[in-house]
Amino acid sequence: MDQKEFPKRRKRLMDMMGDDSIAIIPTAGVRVRSRDTHFPFRGDSDFLYLTGFAEPEAVAIIIPGRAQGEFVLLCRERDPKMEIWDGLRAGVEGACARYGADDAFPISDLDDILPGLLEEKDRIFYTMGQDAAFDQRVLGWVNEVRRKGRAGVGAPDEFVALTHILHEMRLYKSRSEVRAMRQAARISAGAHRRAMSVCKPGMMEYEIEAELLHEYMRNGARSPAYPAIIGGGANGCILHYTENNAELRDGDLVLIDAGAEYDGYASDITRTFPVNGAYTAAQRQVYELVLAAQAAAIAAVRPGNHWNDPHDAAVQVLTEGLVELGILKGRVRNLIKDQAFADYYMHRTGHWLGMDVHDVGDYKLDGEWRVLEPGMVLTVEPGLYFQPRRGLAKKWWNIGIRIEDDVLVTEQGRDVITRDAPKQIAEIESLMASAA
Repeated sequence: MDQKEFPKRRKRLMDMMGDDSIAIIPTAGVRVRSRDTHFPFRGDSDFLYLTGFAEPEAVAIIIPGRAQGEFVLLCRERDPKMEIWDGLRAGVEGACARYGADDAFPISDLDDILPGLLEEKDRIFYTMGQDAAFDQRVLGWVNEVRRKGRAGVGAPDEFVALTHILHEMRLYKSRSEVRAMRQAARISAGAHRRAMSVCKPGMMEYEIEAELLHEYMRNGARSPAYPAIIGGGANGCILHYTENNAELRDGDLVLIDAGAEYDGYASDITRTFPVNGAYTAAQRQVYELVLAAQAAAIAAVRPGNHWNDPHDAAVQVLTEGLVELGILKGRVRNLIKDQAFADYYMHRTGHWLGMDVHDVGDYKLDGEWRVLEPGMVLTVEPGLYFQPRRGLAKKWWNIGIRIEDDVLVTEQGRDVITRDAPKQIAEIESLMASAA
């Protein structure tokens, strides 16, 4: 990410915070996986958005108008012995020289420094509820300042959720952010093509996952944006299936929902294709219906439309198609009103995308679906899932299909940034046949 981004973001935040305020933004904690083994560390997205500082045990303090500097960063000190074991640290010197902090202190001094920074402030911008232990520390610092009231020291008396303004900022992507998301999309699309190329009956779902991860890393994306879903056959009908431990069988479909994270930004792609490289007649019918629903939903992504318009477009096409296939019976208008489609399509058509795969940002404002605007990025992912059930013809059983792309709202309309991942039947079958 362009280092010029971070001071601009902090300046925008301070402009909205106003005078006599302070923002406290801790990064995520290190999580234990088992005994003395930890999960790979990934910083809190709000913290990373404002600082770019990727180390654990850090807290950012933003104080508009502070004479000694408006951006204070508390982090781990340099420690030659610990750095031999765990890697180099920026230290307080690097926090200023490399990350633009106006002032930096050791994280061990947090309890000593924070109360003083809170004095004479009216408002604290802080998001409660994410870390109960840190919440208590914040309240303790405030109470420490309040106890100085008889000495004429003013204490904050208003808490404002930082998410209220920061997440609205994150909803609109800058050029630098869009570049990172395009690269994440390109890497992920390549991984999906690779999965199609290597897939064959008898492979295990986790073997496909391994191919995805290898393609991410060899192209500079060190981790997935979320745990991959590799669902063969009936497993493709489980929306958040992540066991990925079953055998891929001849004649089944495999649904892959997977994306890489690049430079802190997520991609999110779903493709569904035949394990043996050729769709059956029933699979083809359902696939073409989902593809048509996605096309209608993507066409509804444009400035001035509302968030729910793509979902409504997808539901319309899916319901009409389910009637044509004989799966639903009745008038389309009534079926939509009664949500009869929900037996087979039970999720929304998309979500915001950015630093997090299910990214921040309100979907409604004042009770109304928000208007789509340039710079927003969302997914478009209709699907149909036919688990065995009474009254459903057996030819449809265990067909689970979802097709998902990442779409940038532009001034002119939209840009499907994941277009490099094949999704037309002829294209998929040709790719798989040429790799056989």
